[in-house]
Amino acid sequence: MSAAPVQETIPALRLRMRREGLSHQDLVQSALRAAQAPEAAHVFTRTYAEAALAAAKTADESLKGPARSVLAGLPISIKDLFDVAGEATWAGSVVCQTDAPAPVDAPVVQRLRQAGAALIGKTNMSEFAFSGVGFNPHFGTPRNPSDAEVERIPGGSSSGAAVSVALGLAVAALGSDTGGSIRIPAALCGLVGFKSSQFRVPLQGAFPLAPSLDTVCAMTRSVADCAWVDGVLSGQALEFKPRPLSGLRLALPQCVVMQDLDAQVGAAFERALSILAAAGVELVELPLQELAEVAEINQPFGLSPMEAHRIHAERLRTQAACIDGRVVQRIRMGEGASPEHYHALLKRRATWIGQMEQALFGFDAVLCPTVPLVAPPTASVLASDAAFFRVNGLLLRNTALFNFMDGCSISLPCQAPGDLPVGLMLSAARGRDAALLSVAAAVEAALAASVSPR
Repeated sequence: MSAAPVQETIPALRLRMRREGLSHQDLVQSALRAAQAPEAAHVFTRTYAEAALAAAKTADESLKGPARSVLAGLPISIKDLFDVAGEATWAGSVVCQTDAPAPVDAPVVQRLRQAGAALIGKTNMSEFAFSGVGFNPHFGTPRNPSDAEVERIPGGSSSGAAVSVALGLAVAALGSDTGGSIRIPAALCGLVGFKSSQFRVPLQGAFPLAPSLDTVCAMTRSVADCAWVDGVLSGQALEFKPRPLSGLRLALPQCVVMQDLDAQVGAAFERALSILAAAGVELVELPLQELAEVAEINQPFGLSPMEAHRIHAERLRTQAACIDGRVVQRIRMGEGASPEHYHALLKRRATWIGQMEQALFGFDAVLCPTVPLVAPPTASVLASDAAFFRVNGLLLRNTALFNFMDGCSISLPCQAPGDLPVGLMLSAARGRDAALLSVAAAVEAALAASVSPR
């Protein structure tokens, strides 16, 4: 594959375009060509060459006009669970291919178009967004670009989204995060994934998984890039600047999130802590036993399976044989839940959120590994259902806690140069998005000199 069209953050890309005399049309055309290369197999389910090039042309023609959106004319991918007018929304499933075409774009797609973004295509995903692995038996599974020798999982459910950015086919990828679907693939592919507070970005026109938890958000190559994209998606730019590291107070939970770390994740996390401590960050070990209560609160059905089963019950009744069996198993976990079960769980969740927010009062963020393992080889994960569900559970374990908290959360790469990607996750309470990004930008800067792509 030729040099990736997008190899840097948005400001650096803009600078390179000016220096090299590279037009938006050149950039988008290069991205579309690269999307057809073998390395990009299974990343896109559909591409929009004509529309993307038209947006790029408009951006080129307006260079001397009024100030443009920072995203104008730049290639952006959209996860295949967002409505695009005139076509069915597949959500990674063959059973949705015959659904009625969406009458209008999802609001977030509309906002990206209004910002002048060149939407280059819809990205592949875990079926119905119900897996952290990123495997799709219908449309293939994108290969994680972080390892040229061993085929590794990309993470999910926003698998194609992550790989589109990691390969340099897009400056940003629109995705969703219900239990980690932005942060997991960002961590495994060496990207920045920002799960904003759920209320900030409209869910309309996004194929639902669990509406109480679903969040529309994006992944990019930097904290600032995530903030720019978030400003477009939410319609409200977040004003933030990096906080001084000295004086930051970060909570380090001592239960659940630190269990069963593989050696590479453990080493990268300890290395990150050393860098932050040397810069004056106060790292406070906190029991935070509330995290251990989530599994019990979700018994016996689980919030995601209960809400997913409501959505997919008819499909399971008539088309289960056409759906990934592992996804069917997870959805059926919600079968038999009564309205009383559901409302009791929501009530317990609300109480738990209050307890968590009280426990974290006075801290700037919670810090932990995004996932406890580096991307495992695809063959080992698909060797058996037991292997698949073990890995899937580990991948979702840390990230899902902060969806359950209804908070905001971001994953940053923290691996040593040459190592497989490892994610460092910072999380905060609902509505503290700007404050979290300020902390994340400072942490990103501290780690920048010691992190490089594999």
